[in-house]
Amino acid sequence: MQIDGHHTLTYIAARLAGFGHNQASIIAYSAQYVDDATNSGTIHFKNGAMYKRISSAHKMLDYRNTDELANHQVWIPFHFLPGNSGKPAGENPDGSFIRKLICFPDSLVARDMLKACVTDHNKPYALHRLGIAMHVYADTWSHQGFSGVNHEINEVNDLESNNKKLDRNFFKKIASFFLSESFPLGHGAALSYPDRPDLIWKYKNGLDEPIERNNPKIFLEAVDKMCRAMKCFREKDLNMDLDAVSGLLVVDAKKIYSLLKSIKGHKGEIRHAKWLAEIKNGTFTFGPASPFYIAKGKGSWKYKSIGQIAAADSGREVFPYRKTFLKSHWKNFHDAIQAHRFDVIHDVLPRYDICAA
Repeated sequence: MQIDGHHTLTYIAARLAGFGHNQASIIAYSAQYVDDATNSGTIHFKNGAMYKRISSAHKMLDYRNTDELANHQVWIPFHFLPGNSGKPAGENPDGSFIRKLICFPDSLVARDMLKACVTDHNKPYALHRLGIAMHVYADTWSHQGFSGVNHEINEVNDLESNNKKLDRNFFKKIASFFLSESFPLGHGAALSYPDRPDLIWKYKNGLDEPIERNNPKIFLEAVDKMCRAMKCFREKDLNMDLDAVSGLLVVDAKKIYSLLKSIKGHKGEIRHAKWLAEIKNGTFTFGPASPFYIAKGKGSWKYKSIGQIAAADSGREVFPYRKTFLKSHWKNFHDAIQAHRFDVIHDVLPRYDICAA
């Protein structure tokens, strides 16, 4: 998903799960910031204090995508959660190890990730971690069939969709950049096809397997399950029994599905603005609201926390220390992504015999 999915759809799902505006805003901001927290390393303060944080993303064509360690530390825990082909812990899918690493919607691995998240419900960063978990959970739908490591299964051939103009542009880009063969990481070879809510498309993967995708239906199912998961979080259900709670109301589900099909735009930011307008106009049963998102610079969580305006760090900055830093959203978010990655890499995945760095 892109910002229209990770920010606005997460906000909608959180509100429909019973969270108020302020809480839903934290959850949704965190969900999207997973894609924008591209800096890592130590923050130095003028009073001698330090804070070390990790990144939860890097750009699809960033050189680090060829680094297997970076793939394991970023793509696997935050964007391409291995699904073990939907099988429970202790069982292996047929075929090679790559079958364990492929994203699978609402996998048992994902459910275990959600259980790990809800155990932190009393932490200062509880809502931030929930937003991070919602990002990863949503991506198990949009990134299904792809893997967060360099492998031929991520290659895309014979692609065709309900947007012929987009298809023509796709083949032009492939011809120009040889993207499918050069970067068989995640859904890089499919460009934005998995993330565009209105697309219905099909292709053959690198193993010559035919794949068909109906993004509007896939996205709607994701929002419904996110709503259920957040209800379980509110109820502190450590079992994350999503079947025991209701999902989207019919009236909201119908509206979301209609908008998934009708809101178009070649950039996620364009679609995001349209979703924000729908929320502001009171389209959904929780009434009108105005969530916001600023990734970097003035008004952003990072700016409010350490005062940084620049989008990227040089590593030489020294920031004034503010008493509010320890309770800031930016610091809580970074605490949460470290907790999330540790639990996924060291606890959840090993239950499925998956070892990641």
